[in-house]
Amino acid sequence: MTLFSQNLTKLNKKSFTFEDTTPHFLFITDNIRKGEKLDNWNTRNRIIKNFEEAKEILVKATSKTLPDLIIIAIKLNFFDLNSFKDWINKNLLYNIPIIYNELALNSLEIKNLFHLKLIDDVIKDSYDLKILEYKSNFFKALNMFSRANENKKEKRKNTIKLFLRVHIKRLIDIFISFIGIILIAPFLIIIAIIIKLTSKGPAVYKSQRAGQGFKVFGFYKFRTMVFDADKKVDDLKNQSAYCSNNGKSLFFKMENDPRITKIGSFLRNTSLDELPQLFNVLKGDMSLVGNRPLPLYEANSLTTGEWAERFMAPAGITGLWQISKRGKANMSNEERIFLDIDYARKNSLRRDLKILVSTPSALIQKQNH
Repeated sequence: MTLFSQNLTKLNKKSFTFEDTTPHFLFITDNIRKGEKLDNWNTRNRIIKNFEEAKEILVKATSKTLPDLIIIAIKLNFFDLNSFKDWINKNLLYNIPIIYNELALNSLEIKNLFHLKLIDDVIKDSYDLKILEYKSNFFKALNMFSRANENKKEKRKNTIKLFLRVHIKRLIDIFISFIGIILIAPFLIIIAIIIKLTSKGPAVYKSQRAGQGFKVFGFYKFRTMVFDADKKVDDLKNQSAYCSNNGKSLFFKMENDPRITKIGSFLRNTSLDELPQLFNVLKGDMSLVGNRPLPLYEANSLTTGEWAERFMAPAGITGLWQISKRGKANMSNEERIFLDIDYARKNSLRRDLKILVSTPSALIQKQNH
């Protein structure tokens, strides 16, 4: 049930009045010709092809010329949509309701879009202007209804919970990562020198990873593989430790990986290769505890199904699957993802503390992966 259908009954019990103005829309579609009839109904409607054009229009708009709705009718890309949503939150004075054309999505994608709060509603016929006008008035009424009926006590309680789960967690991350970096700085320098002396390439490896809400960031690790190891992934995928019965794998890890250097093997077995991620934590890309950020080629395979829920949790250095399954080559795709989803649904400061306490005993791995 969508947000629209859930709240329609409540809104019908109250009457709201709006300014006598016709709503207008920003329409993102790859079928410009079909969308042209929007202009025939209201000259303020804009029809564009992608999110970049949308940003150009929105950044120039005033409070009176901002669209009442943004309607999207292009192929779903979680990364692009999340980036666009973040941009709206950072650059506009208020959020504009986003509606997605239901015909461009499957049922799992719709579920995940609502889970991640990337859209406000879906619509079957995104070219029906009267329905769009009705939706626009609905969201205006919903906003007024919510503000008029918000329970102050409940709001205060939720605010405290949010502060504990987000701000205190962040303060802990900053404190521990900052102190940790200072204490181990000489050790970090020694490891970097050894890596440089024993193999070609940089001491610290930076790759693009997807974290919470599919946010992409530069992920730091001590380099444990030969230079340009990423280019050899395709040739080795069928040897992945996470291969399922059909030979496919959502993750890529393998035993006795030939790309790993001698010093790299030691760093992996002791998890010392993870130490540079303290800088990611200090920057705010990651948390100490969370779900591991994934390489983009792995994350992309988890964005169109029910697995996308794992991305609701913060990205972390250590997490639930690391302390319960780390080093086990027989772990299936499903086991790892279910552990990630379990953490995403039940993460708390208390649970984070338990994971941190359990992490040292899980650091020594029995398998290279």
